[in-house]
Parts: sequence; structure tokens; C-alpha cells
Amino acid sequence: MKLLSWNVNGIRSVIRHGFAEFLQKEEPDVLCLQETKTPAGGFDYPLAGYETHWSHAEKAGYAGTAVFTKIKPLSVKEGIGTKSHDREGRTLTVEFKNFYLVNVYVPNSKRDLSRLSYREKEWDVAFLKHLKKLEKKKPVIFCGDLNVAHKELDLTYPKANVRNHGFTAEERRGFDNFMKAGFLDTFREFEKAGGHYTWWSRFANCRARNIGWRIDYFLISKALQPKLKKAFILPKITGSDHCPAGIEIAN
Repeated sequence: MKLLSWNVNGIRSVIRHGFAEFLQKEEPDVLCLQETKTPAGGFDYPLAGYETHWSHAEKAGYAGTAVFTKIKPLSVKEGIGTKSHDREGRTLTVEFKNFYLVNVYVPNSKRDLSRLSYREKEWDVAFLKHLKKLEKKKPVIFCGDLNVAHKELDLTYPKANVRNHGFTAEERRGFDNFMKAGFLDTFREFEKAGGHYTWWSRFANCRARNIGWRIDYFLISKALQPKLKKAFILPKITGSDHCPAGIEIAN
């Protein structure tokens, strides 16, 4: 089973820049999208062979998530059950026979860190609680743009970014808490070296120079570790300032 995740930075933009060709080439069983930026209340992009599910933000053209799946889910749920966290369309929980898949677009703490306290003390706490509640029923896979580089090897210039959004101690501790709760960073199960990124600034030719950050992830319950066959990043896929990440897992 091949699962992909991609922050598209606007679904309309990637549709204009080879999205159909990307799907045809990669043929994921499930594709999770973040930052779809769809209109409040509705958007659809029907795909042959895929069932589509959307979560739209109340604010038009902001945030949003989507799941395209070839495998019919047992259930699909928007949000994590708290209205204050769910108005931005940041999560979709899709239940399959052997696991839950949670697609998430974690709030950015913002350049001035004005949203860091919300991120650390409210969002991260509530989201982890949601994951552990699901895990009582069956194992969990969660993926998406987590808006944090976990370790120094997950970005090109860690020393210069210590107090910048996406690499604060608070955000990194939030990721640590996922690990302490028993979740595994799938990419690091296979690749221990640095230099592998999923986001690059559009300035200063950063992508071509591979000056980037790894902020898009697949994490899994430890119970799924024996079924994990592969974890990877697709840096050659363009159309967004992020690239897709993926895993292959046995059914």
C-alpha cells in the first residue's frame, strides 16, 4: 500500500502544473494533501479511481486538507473534535481496516512567533490526545506538514534558525512528545543522514542549491513498524515549495 503526502500550497496551482501527470506516474493508493486553499464550504476535483474527501477552512483560500483514496474507507472524520482547532480544516481522519490515517496541516507559529503559544500549549496537546484516542482502537499513521524541523540534520542551517519559527525549542519538544508517545518517524527508520528536505524557500534559488527544511512527515504507531517497507521523499516533484513524502506499508 503506497501512501503519499504533499503540501501543495494551493490545489489550483498544482492542477495547473502537472498534478494529473504526477498522480499517473506515482499511482498512490492514498494521497493526503495539505494547504489546499479551497473556498470555504466547497471544492471538488474528481479523479478516476479515487474517492475524494475535503476539509475546508472557514476562511476562504486558507489552509485546508484533502484525501484521495483508491481504497474505500470505513469512516472519514473532519477535525479533532474541538471547534477552536477545527475551523481551519487542518485534519482529516480516515479509517481503514488495519489502521487510522490522519492527514494534518499543523498551524505555523508565524515569523513573529505570535502563534507559538497556541501551537505549543493548545494545538500540539489536543492533536496528540486525538492520536492516542484513536490508537486505543487500532494503530495510527499520521502524515502531513508538521511545520517543524525536528533535529539539526533536518535543515541546512540549524544554528542560524534556533529561534526562528519551525525550529524553536517549543516546536521541537512537540515533536519529541510524538516520539515519547510511541510514534516512529518513518523516514529516519531508513535514512540517518542529513541533506534530505521537503521544503525550500522560493528565494535565492534555495531549491536548486538544496538549502531546505524537512518539515513534512509520516509517523506511525510502533505496532506498524514490522509492516513498514519503505519511506521516501520525492524532491524532483515540483509545483509547490514543498515536495511529496511517502511510505509503502504492508496491508
